[in-house]
Amino acid sequence: MLRKLTTKRAGFTLVEIMIVVAIIALLAAIAVPGFLRARKRSQASKVLNDLRLISSAMDQYAIETSKTSGATIDVADWTKYLKRDTNLEVTGADLFGELYGLQTVDSLPHVSPVTKGNLSDVCDEEFWSPYN
Repeated sequence: MLRKLTTKRAGFTLVEIMIVVAIIALLAAIAVPGFLRARKRSQASKVLNDLRLISSAMDQYAIETSKTSGATIDVADWTKYLKRDTNLEVTGADLFGELYGLQTVDSLPHVSPVTKGNLSDVCDEEFWSPYN
């Protein structure tokens, strides 16, 4: 009696693997723009929060040093009223390296035109108010 040798082949064909790779590439192409937009939106929120912190720090400095309305405050002065070892406290700049610079008592800090331009595709003018 002759026994027929049978071998079982387990695995995927090249076509099956190519279909799986194509599906993964399609899903990545759909998801990546959404992730990039969410990242830029969070950067914009960070800049807006930094502007609020600067405004609060200026108010605290002006009250403690009896500065009058319209007086200018140097970066080294208002950064003393921020949380230690944060990027804003150390550099006095935003996420894009744009310095916030001198500030004026009783006026709100402004967004740098460069920063506003970098984030213009995710934020309109209304987003930045009242810090325009």
